[in-house]
Amino acid sequence: MNLKQTYGRIWFVSAAMLFAALTLTGCKGISQPGEREARRQMSVVTGAYRPNGQRPSLPNLTTNSPLADFLTYAMLNQPQIEAAYFDWAASVENVTVARSLPDPQLTFQADIENIVSSVMPGLMQNFPGPGKLRAQARAASVDSRSKYFTFESTVLQAAYAVKQGYYRLWFLDEKIRVDREMLRLLAELERIAQAQNEVGQVTLQDVYRAQIEEDRLKTELANLEDSRHPLQAQFKAALGLTREQPVPSLPGHFEATTLDLPPEQILDTAFARNPQLKAMEAEVRQAQASLDLAYKAKVPDFSLGLMADVKMSPVLYRPLATATLPIWRDKIAAEIAAAQAGKRAAQARLTAGQINLTVDFAGKSFDYREVNRNLDLLQGRLIPKAQQSLEIARAAYLSGKTEFFNLIDTERTLLEFRLSEIEARIQRELVLSDLSLLIAGVPPANAPLLPADAAKTNSTHPAP
Repeated sequence: MNLKQTYGRIWFVSAAMLFAALTLTGCKGISQPGEREARRQMSVVTGAYRPNGQRPSLPNLTTNSPLADFLTYAMLNQPQIEAAYFDWAASVENVTVARSLPDPQLTFQADIENIVSSVMPGLMQNFPGPGKLRAQARAASVDSRSKYFTFESTVLQAAYAVKQGYYRLWFLDEKIRVDREMLRLLAELERIAQAQNEVGQVTLQDVYRAQIEEDRLKTELANLEDSRHPLQAQFKAALGLTREQPVPSLPGHFEATTLDLPPEQILDTAFARNPQLKAMEAEVRQAQASLDLAYKAKVPDFSLGLMADVKMSPVLYRPLATATLPIWRDKIAAEIAAAQAGKRAAQARLTAGQINLTVDFAGKSFDYREVNRNLDLLQGRLIPKAQQSLEIARAAYLSGKTEFFNLIDTERTLLEFRLSEIEARIQRELVLSDLSLLIAGVPPANAPLLPADAAKTNSTHPAP
């Protein structure tokens, strides 16, 4: 064979193999059921959260906007939610990576002594052992489920942060209103003391006592006014607004938290829906998938290839086949033991999470009952009686039957009761929000989440 024919064969066979490799780059692997379900769920959430890869139009927040608009704004704008969303999106893509074959390899071999005696381009493909790719895909699929529940938990925490800021700012205005009313009352008491002093019925000490109380209340009022700035910063951060963006106006009317579930169903709903528990259940399934994959370490991997000696006439084809030898039994045993330990740790974390959820529910349920009892006491008995006591003390002071100290003490008691009532209302709303969002896992309206039935974990390995 002359040199020209040899080079022609080299180029022809090399080009054929290169063409085969390039053709293979357009191939697609076989998708697994978990992968298809993960992509379907990703498509559902993306349609609500990031349609066409873009953030949807945000609600225009005004004083007439309902609280639901503020919650929707935060759920679509909060960067922590966006980070959790893209973490989940990356884990969904990793399912495809995990179930795919390794890239094929172009090979080249030549025998050279004084001259080139053989030229052998080739193509080789590695094949993991039977069941390994399926096990890898299952582990990646379950990991994507865990990432989804992390995303869902972040959405609920963002909604809770909005409600927390909203209630604290609203009730701050209530505290300021009460303090201003009490300040006007103190100014009236000071005028009464001055009038009594002018006619010689009391000393100037009563006037000073009234002024002392006024100064104390003015300072408290200034502190409350100043506390608006950090609360506004927290509310702004809950909405995902940057430093350059203005603080939106609060809704013009107050909306109380509603708990649509009967108290006896909250714990059952929490065990069925709480995203943190669901993430732990997914970790148990992922640990089981990792254990299945560890057992596959006993199975050898294979490689198949074909080379062609283009200098031979006719062309000599050389098939190639290799297999790994999993002979290191201590290594395989260690991999299996590590996977078993990981599964037991995940199961223990799930049990601990269930216990903690039960304890949290018991604590929040007690807080809810306690704050309701306190509200009933303050609104139904203490505040009305304190108001009546103040009227009696004022009349008694005008008639000289009591000292100004008793009048001021009665006024202070009424103020403390009214502020305690506002604080109890704050706690009641926060406890209800905690029970519905963070414990029961019930999302607000328009939340960019999967429906409850669609968010069930799909796996061949049920969580224990």
